[in-house]
Amino acid sequence: MVKKKRRDIVREYPKKQFIEKLRRLADCLEKDEVFRIQIAGERITIPPHAVINIEHERGKQAEEVEFQLLWKIAE
Repeated sequence: MVKKKRRDIVREYPKKQFIEKLRRLADCLEKDEVFRIQIAGERITIPPHAVINIEHERGKQAEEVEFQLLWKIAE
């Protein structure tokens, strides 16, 4: 297996595209299927057993909510 470089990328999407991606993700989660998405030119495959969590951060100037999916990388 090819070793992947570490990344930390944030991408902004128009609301319509974001909704489409969320809808595809929700459909895959409901069906217990793999979810595939391309982010900044890299194809990402999220397994159906990924852990789902929601994170909330609050600072002095802004707040943030992140919907996260976490899974172990196959070795």
